Amino acid sequence: MTVLVTDRGFGPVPAVEAVPLAEIASHKGAVDLIQTDDPEALAPYLAELTLIRVGFPAFNDGRAFTIARRLRMLGYAGELRALGPVIADQYAMARRVGFDSVEIPDELAARQPEDQWIFRADWQAHDYQSRLRA
Repeated sequence: MTVLVTDRGFGPVPAVEAVPLAEIASHKGAVDLIQTDDPEALAPYLAELTLIRVGFPAFNDGRAFTIARRLRMLGYAGELRALGPVIADQYAMARRVGFDSVEIPDELAARQPEDQWIFRADWQAHDYQSRLRA
């Protein structure tokens, strides 16, 4: 099972029928990417997609952050969700690059309770570059 993390805290994960990138032609509005997929391949489908989940194989593999940023730069405006063992300390970065939510395993949610994620939910207040420009 998994837990959905948003700026409001933990919640249930809505049922979704996501297809891998190789099966994008048969999508029903949702696709799963892995860290080695090229987001440019989704360009013709971005307007039709309502959810893109980008997988993190491990918390120390940051390639999914780059994919999220590239999807937003391509104009994707739907829900963008990180999927996998993202840790609470990475939540602010995930939000800054364009993720709307994070889907984590139950075991991780037990080790890093909701209050640790909510603490980082005010991610815009912790952007040092904005403070430097002010």
